[in-house]
Amino acid sequence: MGVLGMHKAVLLTVMAVALSACAGGDRGLRDLRSNGGGPDEFQVNPVNPLVIPENLSALPTPTPGGANRVDPNPQADAVAILGGNPNALIPNGIPASDSAIVAAARRNGVDPAIRQTLAAEDAAFRNRASRFGFFRGRDRYFRAYSRQALDAYAELQRFRNAGVATPSAPPQ
Repeated sequence: MGVLGMHKAVLLTVMAVALSACAGGDRGLRDLRSNGGGPDEFQVNPVNPLVIPENLSALPTPTPGGANRVDPNPQADAVAILGGNPNALIPNGIPASDSAIVAAARRNGVDPAIRQTLAAEDAAFRNRASRFGFFRGRDRYFRAYSRQALDAYAELQRFRNAGVATPSAPPQ
């Protein structure tokens, strides 16, 4: 190797070392990892302002694990902003507008284990439907329920023929 070849080799080595030093340095704003022990700004939830009621006996009894009156409730806030009733989100709370339909549905009684009963009946139905199938280990869900499935486009056409305003649907 001549002097010129030696200079090229040294120059290439120096350039490689300089480039590798640039690549391994501080990433600055592109480094999204938390390096400090401070609070994470995405984990801090702002709370609603504290309000002292006029009658302190009207305060609810504290319940362990219950909701705090000043805790934010983004779902209820979104419902209220969109013009809905935020109280409709309360579990087991039935809006007054739905009380008639709930009363009609409950007229023959309510089975508290309905979910378990339906799950057992559904499993038995699928077992019977797949008993004579060629591929025993595969999921036969759609084949088992094919007679109970609605044809969405036939229903859409039926409603349109009856004069019902229907949304547009993608082509078949």
